[in-house]
Amino acid sequence: MEIITGVERRRRWRGEEKLRILAELAEPGVRFNDVARRHDVSRGLLWQWRDAQRRGKLMAEAPSFLPLRIVPELPAPEPQGPVAAAPIDPENQADSRIEIVLPDGTAVRVAEGISTAALRRVMAALRG
Repeated sequence: MEIITGVERRRRWRGEEKLRILAELAEPGVRFNDVARRHDVSRGLLWQWRDAQRRGKLMAEAPSFLPLRIVPELPAPEPQGPVAAAPIDPENQADSRIEIVLPDGTAVRVAEGISTAALRRVMAALRG
């Protein structure tokens, strides 16, 4: 019988630790292998974390706040290509939608009752 009293074989990583390590990969000139070696993590695990982050499944657990500014009604953005959209009845829809305008001018309009998980997926898709 063998008794192992050292560090357990499988480590458990918090989401913040994973995101901090993945942030190192985004720095210019950083090599994937160096980051994996520095943190004693397999490259395959880093790829899994990176994929989960891109799909919106790996996010910071604590809510983050973005600066918010309430502005009067903005004019509707002009379509940049041939996009077909269903007409929206402004009388019924104006109060039941939330509009988020990002710094680059991208406007996102979502239903007032959108779930937090769905909104996270939308925002993650915009960032990626």
